[in-house]
Amino acid sequence: MKDNYCVIMGGGIGSRFWPFSRENKPKQFLDFFGTGRSLLQQTFDRFSQIIPVENIFIATNEAYSDLVKEQLPLLTDKQLLLEPTRRNTAPCIAYAAHHIQALNPNANIVVTPADHLILKEDDFLRNIQTGLDFVSRHQALLTLGVKPSRPETGYGYIQTADSATDNIHKVKAFTEKPNYELAKVFYESGDFFWNSGIFIWNVNTILQSFALHLPDIHTRFTKGKSKYATPEEQAFIREEYPMCQNISIDYGIMEKADNVYLLVAEFGWSDLGTWGSLYDLSDKDEQNNAALKCDNLFVESANNLVTLADGKLAVVQGLNDYIIAESDNVLLICKKSDEQRIKLFVADVGLKYENKYQ
Repeated sequence: MKDNYCVIMGGGIGSRFWPFSRENKPKQFLDFFGTGRSLLQQTFDRFSQIIPVENIFIATNEAYSDLVKEQLPLLTDKQLLLEPTRRNTAPCIAYAAHHIQALNPNANIVVTPADHLILKEDDFLRNIQTGLDFVSRHQALLTLGVKPSRPETGYGYIQTADSATDNIHKVKAFTEKPNYELAKVFYESGDFFWNSGIFIWNVNTILQSFALHLPDIHTRFTKGKSKYATPEEQAFIREEYPMCQNISIDYGIMEKADNVYLLVAEFGWSDLGTWGSLYDLSDKDEQNNAALKCDNLFVESANNLVTLADGKLAVVQGLNDYIIAESDNVLLICKKSDEQRIKLFVADVGLKYENKYQ
């Protein structure tokens, strides 16, 4: 257990959940379901059941350092891996791997986003333990794959080949966010899984993969080998991190490597990436309307998601398949089928009002 580590990635803006998720307080720091715990806190709570608290690290933007400390007071400053700028998941993971290798050259690492919802925690933790055991014995890059429940175009897909064990398969191919027709083929084939974005590997395996597939990033971080886990680390990271290629771990390594495996996840998963995913998880009335945190009256309306501040009432008449979300000084009314455009709306609002509503 002492060789097992967890890196929780919590540096994103979460613009697809605007206006709830804002740049000064993104979705990972919000309590969507009224549980009293944010998505980040729930992720920490989950992993702390099987990984020593001192072995859990939060990789986040420097701007969110105080938010992380406020929400996770058990952590020390040494457990915050602060990014001076956003450079996607590959540089984030390279930084975390080098830092952890300096602490423990035998480390097995789970890398997870901060904003996933897990419905069956016992099953999830059992799957994670299976994965940690597997990568401790094999030079494998392991990803958790979720059996599709519908032809979803918002997720990446992973095609599997031969089985290594009962529920661990060799990966054949990755496909990023297919169109509906292709997603339908994937869903019906039975050979494809949603890419959960949760990874497990031994620290030496992932660093060897960086050296082979992303040598520029690897060389940049390797220069600071003597500085990791020392007071000099942050100054080195501030200098080198912004120079890294902006690339995801999926594009940079997972799609290129030949030692990628998939563990079939069986724990009720949602990445809570969009309002639509939140709608799918919410209780609904007879007309499939969902309302979060507010009183409501739906008239001649169906298939809508409404969320306002506590103590407010929404009266909705004549709408079908809409997102209606109010937070602070912003009201969003958007077709559910067009929710992928919300990021564009955020950008347009920023241009028109000079980031007043970001």
